[in-house]
Amino acid sequence: MGYSRMLAAIPGFFLSSLFFWLLWHPISNRLGLPHIGYLTSMLIVVTLWIAVAPLAAAGQTKKKKQVPPGTS
Repeated sequence: MGYSRMLAAIPGFFLSSLFFWLLWHPISNRLGLPHIGYLTSMLIVVTLWIAVAPLAAAGQTKKKKQVPPGTS
C-alpha cells in the first residue's frame, strides 16, 4: 500500500463520518438512543476502520499464477 492510496482514503474517512452522522439520527430516534455530533461520528468511524483494516488486509492475499501442466 503506497502513500497515494493512504492519501486517497482521507476523503473517504470524512465522507464515511458524514454519512454515519446523517444516518444516525433516524436510527437513534427508532431505538431511543441519544443523538451524536460529527466529532463523535468521526471517533466511531476511525475506531471501526482500525478494527476492520487488519481483517481486510488479511483477506487480500496475492494469488500466484498457476501454470497449466505440460507448459513451462
